[in-house]
Amino acid sequence: MDININALDLRELKALRSKLDRAIDGYGAKQKQKALEAIKVAAQEHGFALKDLLSEDIQKSTAVAPKYAHPKNPDQTWTGRGRKPRWVQEALDAGKSLDDLAI
Repeated sequence: MDININALDLRELKALRSKLDRAIDGYGAKQKQKALEAIKVAAQEHGFALKDLLSEDIQKSTAVAPKYAHPKNPDQTWTGRGRKPRWVQEALDAGKSLDDLAI
């Protein structure tokens, strides 16, 4: 697929970047899930459940400070990890950048 990015205006470039970010995030999530399944299978082949092999420190979820907040509702935040919330994606699609949403 060839795209002449020089022929696109700023709005089209930002929309393309947004689509690429979603595609990359989705690909990464799929690969992560495949790796997790392979690890689970390997643990089972050795007679363990995956949770039995992980130390308590690894299993504990550590809270991450939010980096971004909804411009109209600061109670809605996002750490920048994982899938983008709908309000973040809508802001990006509207031409805003993550810097505009930074706390």
